[in-house]
Amino acid sequence: MPHSSTPLAGLRVIENSLLGPGAIGTHLSDLGAEVIKVESPSGDYIREMTWPIVNGVSLLHLHVHRGKKSITLDLRRPEGAQIYRELVQGAAVVIEAMRPGALAKLGLGYEALRSINPKLVFCSLSGYGATGPYANLPAHGIAFDTWGGAVGVARDDEGFSYIPEHASIGMHAGPMFGAIGILAAVLRARETGEGCELEVAQSDATAYMDWYRIESWLAYERPEDVVTGNKADDYQRRAPGTAGMREGVRYQIYESSDGHVLFMASEQAFWRNFCECVGRGDLFERWPGSKFADHARGNRELQRTLREIFRTRSSAEWIELGREKNFPIAPCNTPKTIRDDPQFQHRFPLYSHAQHGADMLPYPVKYVGEALPAPSHAPRPGEHTEQVLADVLGYDAARIAGLRKAGAFGKP
Repeated sequence: MPHSSTPLAGLRVIENSLLGPGAIGTHLSDLGAEVIKVESPSGDYIREMTWPIVNGVSLLHLHVHRGKKSITLDLRRPEGAQIYRELVQGAAVVIEAMRPGALAKLGLGYEALRSINPKLVFCSLSGYGATGPYANLPAHGIAFDTWGGAVGVARDDEGFSYIPEHASIGMHAGPMFGAIGILAAVLRARETGEGCELEVAQSDATAYMDWYRIESWLAYERPEDVVTGNKADDYQRRAPGTAGMREGVRYQIYESSDGHVLFMASEQAFWRNFCECVGRGDLFERWPGSKFADHARGNRELQRTLREIFRTRSSAEWIELGREKNFPIAPCNTPKTIRDDPQFQHRFPLYSHAQHGADMLPYPVKYVGEALPAPSHAPRPGEHTEQVLADVLGYDAARIAGLRKAGAFGKP
């Protein structure tokens, strides 16, 4: 039975953020939380950062701050700080998505705020976290990917090193882990009446997302008679993660007649299904492989044969055969072409630029039998100042006007 409210309806979040880390609040607002972004009078300069720029505003801002309300407060002034405290009194969460300790320097850190709201969950999200030798080191999102070993160094034809194209991890994973931690803390606070402080580093999140490779290298430091490779490889150690896939044959990318597909018949049963599908039972008889995790590593003769087989059909035909005959295969899309993929189109009904300023992907969690409401357009700096003060704190027009004149929202 569909629910009448969003999953996080009634959860009020006060967010202080700069740039991409503000995505921590986006996870919550996409699920229905009321996220009030408190900005300095000059606003978060995320609106001018990176590309593309859509009608003068960055796509980064349009996505990261969709569904949020923006108010501007000069927290250095007593009037602005008092408004902030009043907002925190009725909130469940405060997010400090910038350098750790920024709010504490204004007298608005966790210890000060918990005295007025004992159930408060205070989450700090920063680049390298609140501790360690890099805690105060300035950084942007790609730094956490290079720090975590998630992206390597590339060199051009003139020998200059450059940042290769890659899927950013730290700037996305940090906010995601932070949002999970926040929700766990809110559940406990509602049960016990006690809030807490948590801090998340985008660098930590990058390393954790790459745990398989990191832990594999750690395992390989142990004796070879204790930590081996897979049985299908005669226990020979492979390079960790995807680096160990280069010599694979039954698990490899192949060219189709109109693109490429990823073939993944590493289980013997799937390999049999494929050979029967293409009328090449002789391939299975000659190279049946092990029951599990057998990539026919280094078998160039088989790889040449498979290369010619895969060139005979289109990618879509191979995907359909994999579905019908039960063997794993996947299309090889790019960030540009994935929008044409039928599975993508089915799972991601895009938010349109007409309503949101840019075409954007919706939150990727499905609530069966209900649809999450589309978020509002990302706000202008201070767009909701008067609305929030009136609706949330009950200020009347005269009081708001007086605060404006006093500079609580910035220079009058």
